[in-house]
Amino acid sequence: MTQLLASASVESVAPGAVPTPPRRGRLRRRGRLIAIAFVLPALAVNLLVIGGPTVSSIIYSFTDWNGITVPEFVGLDNWVRLLGDDTFWNALGHNFIYLLIFLTAPMAMGLVGAFMLSRIRRGAALFRVLFFIPYLLVSVINAQIWRNLLDPELGIASVLRGMGIHWLDDVYFFADKDLALYSVAFVDNWHFWGFLVVLFLAAMQGIDASQYEAARIDGANAWQEFRHVVLPGIRPTLTFALTIIAIGALLVYDYPFILTAGGPAGSSDVASLLVNRTAFVSREAGYASTMALALSLLGGVFLIFFNILRRREEEN
Repeated sequence: MTQLLASASVESVAPGAVPTPPRRGRLRRRGRLIAIAFVLPALAVNLLVIGGPTVSSIIYSFTDWNGITVPEFVGLDNWVRLLGDDTFWNALGHNFIYLLIFLTAPMAMGLVGAFMLSRIRRGAALFRVLFFIPYLLVSVINAQIWRNLLDPELGIASVLRGMGIHWLDDVYFFADKDLALYSVAFVDNWHFWGFLVVLFLAAMQGIDASQYEAARIDGANAWQEFRHVVLPGIRPTLTFALTIIAIGALLVYDYPFILTAGGPAGSSDVASLLVNRTAFVSREAGYASTMALALSLLGGVFLIFFNILRRREEEN
């Protein structure tokens, strides 16, 4: 009887198929359910913290709302107003200037600094810490340090004046319309480029040592080694750095707010500062939602563009 049942069960399995014990299938389903149970709380928090405000912002962007009373639906009026708002486009133009600055100076400084550190065999860890310290400091502290240093009465200008050098006399870096935005970007760059040094250094250390040896055998100098070995070897990291710089330049808020608050006369104003003022000073929360949503759409364009670059790098 036992032999008949065994032969029947074997015959019921399709030829070439491997029978799966029922217990193994139950364990897999149970594992999936446990995984979903662990993910659900994080997903719920994400939907509550991110999804809720996102949907609310989309809805309010089509309303006239002061943040307190009942919103009044106005259709596309806010978007039409945004297209003709010179203040918004002026602030957004400053964001793009900020982006161009950070795509050049800190990127170049980070690459050069990382390459130089990669060639140091003793004390490299100490230099990494020193480069990274400004990034760890709170932005308020960084800003106050440089506010004092660039003060024409108390900072570097005062020291130079005492030495008989008057180059910086009456130069108000954060109060001059022609210098304010670039001065803020300089302070932000000072705090940020050390992060890029550490990021690029980690990527460079992941390059196969045999590539460096082959380049040296072929007679490559330091520049040729950097150009033909290092840069191709860290392309994914470069794409990642470009992504965070683009998004960071679009959403920059802390240093412009602390150092100049967008002044003087809007010369260092950026989009995030304008959104904040529109919502909480002018009490136009509906219009501020339109601005914020436009920034989000622009950030989405950046993400799509850099994601395409990343995929091409992976394919190559």
